[in-house]
Amino acid sequence: QVQLVESGGGLVQPGGSLRLSCAASGSIFRVNDMGWDRQAPGKQREFVAQVSTGGSIRYLDSVKGRFTISRDNAKNTVYLQMNSLTPEDTAVYYCNADVVSPGTAYTRNYWGQGTQVTVSS
Repeated sequence: QVQLVESGGGLVQPGGSLRLSCAASGSIFRVNDMGWDRQAPGKQREFVAQVSTGGSIRYLDSVKGRFTISRDNAKNTVYLQMNSLTPEDTAVYYCNADVVSPGTAYTRNYWGQGTQVTVSS
């Protein structure tokens, strides 16, 4: 089994910054793509950012230039640095990872439990 544990959420004023972290642990041979989605109240979950093992990165258009995704492959950890936050960024942020476990030949997608980010004055 694999666990993803997020941290770093909280309350921040508009224009402020937060850094989210997500560490994968458990039965891991290799972690492929890692990323973040978010779900705002009353809205569907949406893709925010993704980083591959080789460093290829994709962003949701509305966060480009404000958010930066990065990863530490040695720690199986993905980060999301969020700057210039607006109330529209308020949501529960979920990390996810595609993991290959030892003794298997397939990739399985795992999700964290979510961390609340609230942007408000």
